[in-house]
Amino acid sequence: MRFDHAAQQVPDIGAAIAWWREMLPQTTVLYEDATWGLIDAGGVKLAFVTADQHPDHLAWRVGSDELEELAVEHGLEIEPHRDGTRSFYLQAPGGQHVEIIAYPDVPD
Repeated sequence: MRFDHAAQQVPDIGAAIAWWREMLPQTTVLYEDATWGLIDAGGVKLAFVTADQHPDHLAWRVGSDELEELAVEHGLEIEPHRDGTRSFYLQAPGGQHVEIIAYPDVPD
């Protein structure tokens, strides 16, 4: 298990990405549409999401097998995403969320 990204809810995905690109010019846009975006800002992946899509969260990457095991252990269903990833969210203390995510075609 390793840290993958932090996600923030924002009202305007494009405006959030534009701000980061201006503030940190070496920012690379990894994905962007109207409902979410993912950037690499100085070696840190940041996701921008809308309130109706995802909660604010920190995400840890695991392999597919570990994702399956952890979902069973926590009694949660794995959700597929349009980018091919699959994940579930855990409730963390203080009303926070943690995403456990697996990417397609990444060896376990």
